[in-house]
Amino acid sequence: MKFIPALAALLIGLAAPALAQTPTDTWSHAFNMEGEPKYPAGYTHFDYVNVDAPKGGVVRQGAMGGFDTFNPILPKGDPASGIGLIYETLMTPNLDEINTYYGLLAESFKIAPDYGAVTFRMDPDARWHDGQPVTAEDVVWSFEKLIELNPDRKQYYINVTKAEVTAPGEVTFTFDQTGNRELPLILGQLMVLPRHWWEGTDAKGNARNIAESTLEPPLGSGPYRLDSFDAGRTLIYKRVEDYWGNDHPTQVGHNNFDEFRYEYFLDLTVQFEAFKGDQFDWWWENTARRWATAYDFPAVAEGRVVLELFPQDYAGSGIGLGFVPNLRREKFQDIRVREALNYAFDFEELSNTLFFNQYERVDSYFFGLPFKATGLPEGEELEVLNSVKDLVPPTVFTEPYTNPVSGDPAKLRENLRTALRLFNEAGYTLDGNRLVDATGTQFSFEILLNGPTIEPVAANLVTNLAQIGVAATVRTVDSPQYINRARSFDFDVLYTGWTQSFSPGNEQRFFFGSAAANEEGSQNYAGIENPAIDALIDKLVVADDRDTQTAIAKAIDRVLLHNHYIVPSYSLRNSRIARWNRFSHPETLPEFSSGFPTIWWWDAEKAAKTGGASQ
Repeated sequence: MKFIPALAALLIGLAAPALAQTPTDTWSHAFNMEGEPKYPAGYTHFDYVNVDAPKGGVVRQGAMGGFDTFNPILPKGDPASGIGLIYETLMTPNLDEINTYYGLLAESFKIAPDYGAVTFRMDPDARWHDGQPVTAEDVVWSFEKLIELNPDRKQYYINVTKAEVTAPGEVTFTFDQTGNRELPLILGQLMVLPRHWWEGTDAKGNARNIAESTLEPPLGSGPYRLDSFDAGRTLIYKRVEDYWGNDHPTQVGHNNFDEFRYEYFLDLTVQFEAFKGDQFDWWWENTARRWATAYDFPAVAEGRVVLELFPQDYAGSGIGLGFVPNLRREKFQDIRVREALNYAFDFEELSNTLFFNQYERVDSYFFGLPFKATGLPEGEELEVLNSVKDLVPPTVFTEPYTNPVSGDPAKLRENLRTALRLFNEAGYTLDGNRLVDATGTQFSFEILLNGPTIEPVAANLVTNLAQIGVAATVRTVDSPQYINRARSFDFDVLYTGWTQSFSPGNEQRFFFGSAAANEEGSQNYAGIENPAIDALIDKLVVADDRDTQTAIAKAIDRVLLHNHYIVPSYSLRNSRIARWNRFSHPETLPEFSSGFPTIWWWDAEKAAKTGGASQ
């Protein structure tokens, strides 16, 4: 993803605009966190689509691992890829605006003057694939089941006290606080499920159960339905010809393929060879070496496979990413131990030898966004930090956060000396070539990875730590096992991260909040229980202008960084894409997404020249 300076200036430079300009106590067609929505009521389509895009053709995508359920709300199991093609949400984003959503299943909404509630009015045309209407009762049931069965979502919606049908076709969500300006948007993202189907019976007369996994093709309201599948291996979705939203302004120019196919693979190398062999169409490259060296096969030279970078895919979000130690393990509760790990990571060596200098080192939990803490705190950020001064490391106020820099043997030796000093201060000493505690037990841990891609990166950390007597190992597992272990916090160190938006708020609670630390399935992977961070998040969710939101988010970033909850890794602000050249897209793509495959289409002329897959 590439950060856009002009957008940064807009977000940071304006004189404290209100975060949410959406009118309150009146029905609105669009929710926006800032300014006016681009499209007024009565708009016919988004500008970036081709309204005359042809319908037809097949798009084939690859996926790693497998799937074992079509139930999209359970915290366990592996939901099928593409399940979002079946289901819809109350509102939907526009890909050339930040934090602006337009009505979909809900035609409009109304926010209480104090932001203590929001009411959605359902679109009377919205239909499930069996012809029954999508109702306000479906919305209430979906919400209640989601928070009942998914602890992660329960934390996300923790400030919602009630969901109820308050008038025919209307559903109201009531909050336990006022001024939470992001909550209406969050509720607009709610996926709606058909209550009548889930409470009905299957073809064999057995009662369905939303609390259980299922491989029965589900009923949805979206533009596609699941046509067939081979359990854990292949999925085929077909376009719904009489989809209720065909002429909806958020859907015009979208959903152009007749068929979506997903093919699953258990090995990334095998998957790449399958792409080269034209077994699927679109390859998102996640390895610098392969991008630099592996695309010399004939289809590329002949133009049948196209290589392209898409900065749009990263323009609307940021990321925090790296090796996350599990504070539920006593050995990682000492801040000096966590800091020492970062001194053993030699990003510069990896950049020179493995990354082909394609990446930047992550140095923020909001990397790529204007919420990154820089320099020393000042102004409103300093005021915010002073409110938790006694609860944060003193370095928050005295030292800018920087990652250690290595890249040559001398610098690495100095960094390892610093790491060893920190371990010594934490009570560990060298016994020969072993770093041990007071009982003589060597400091050891396991790094859990999801597949082999990060193995060389983890090996860098393991090798360097071995030089100061730490016995670190790497455990690579398949996706289902990785997901289950991450959800149950069954790891020492996890390689993972968090995607951040241009409007950080409520989601920070289940990223870093104490209440989520021991909730299985939450994204508080580190097990952070820090009252300072809790207090800052509470301030963030009720921030009422952009300057305040930015100041508080920077304060959160700074406190997280100075607590050394992560060994930051690296990021590329572009999607590296290889694709078989049988598709076309609008001349001007949206600002915040490449739009594939949603607004692309099958190009019969290109497909004829490319050969291989056909309609």
